[in-house]
Amino acid sequence: MTDRIVAAARAWIGTPYVHQASVRGAGTDCLGLVRGVWREVVGDEPVVPPAYTPDWSEPQRDEQLLREAMRHLRHVPDGPIRAGQVLLFRMRDGAVAKHLGIVGTGDPAPSVIHAYSGHGVVESPLSRPWLRRVIARFEFP
Repeated sequence: MTDRIVAAARAWIGTPYVHQASVRGAGTDCLGLVRGVWREVVGDEPVVPPAYTPDWSEPQRDEQLLREAMRHLRHVPDGPIRAGQVLLFRMRDGAVAKHLGIVGTGDPAPSVIHAYSGHGVVESPLSRPWLRRVIARFEFP
């Protein structure tokens, strides 16, 4: 299943960033990428997310994305970073978690496939600055 997840995520590379979208080739945000890969690999989405703002409930200090990831994905508490895992990032110290990516290659030189504003879907090295922002790892069910 790992190879299918990574291949599906890589097929989204080049998709433009569009907030709240989840259509390969047309537009997506980071959650939309994970939702799209879920549809391609797992099947129907368990829920359709409600409308959300780019600040991800940051003013309310609500860890909504973390809570939903814990509910719908399998938490991986420790061990090496492996291809196909879903990473949840906290973009600033003390901020709520609001960015997701899918591991393209695992340790020892991991990469992450993710969508972010101004870049669309890209595969980037999972460098030290990105690694220190990871707050949780998950697997698709």
